[in-house]
Amino acid sequence: MFDTKIAVLLRDDLAGWQALNVTAFLVSGLPEVLRGEPYVDADDVRYLPMFGQPVVVLQGDAALLKKAHERALNRDQVMAIFTADLFATGNDADNRAAVRKVHTPDLDLVGIAVHGQKNAVDKIFKGARMHP
Repeated sequence: MFDTKIAVLLRDDLAGWQALNVTAFLVSGLPEVLRGEPYVDADDVRYLPMFGQPVVVLQGDAALLKKAHERALNRDQVMAIFTADLFATGNDADNRAAVRKVHTPDLDLVGIAVHGQKNAVDKIFKGARMHP
């Protein structure tokens, strides 16, 4: 039905609250052009639009997450990232500073999100399994 896919890959050792928090932050980084139309109920109350397609949430170990990150970089795929350091920060400026001080290969990734052509996203996340 869709030519593109939205996928989130989470490290498999996250606590439940961390997985939810990371997923929310990651999808917030996806381009706004992905949004569908606003929702309106029978009483004409308007609600914010959501993505116009499903979001697949996957999980894998730290090695798979690092490999998926490398694959996305090698394919020039834009992505959102969340590192373990961000659990200790309290605002966007500190989040950005925490990422900025770490070299790409040394990022302690706990999640990444990608939107792209289905086949490209599937190759990036090869080996991941559905999050329970």
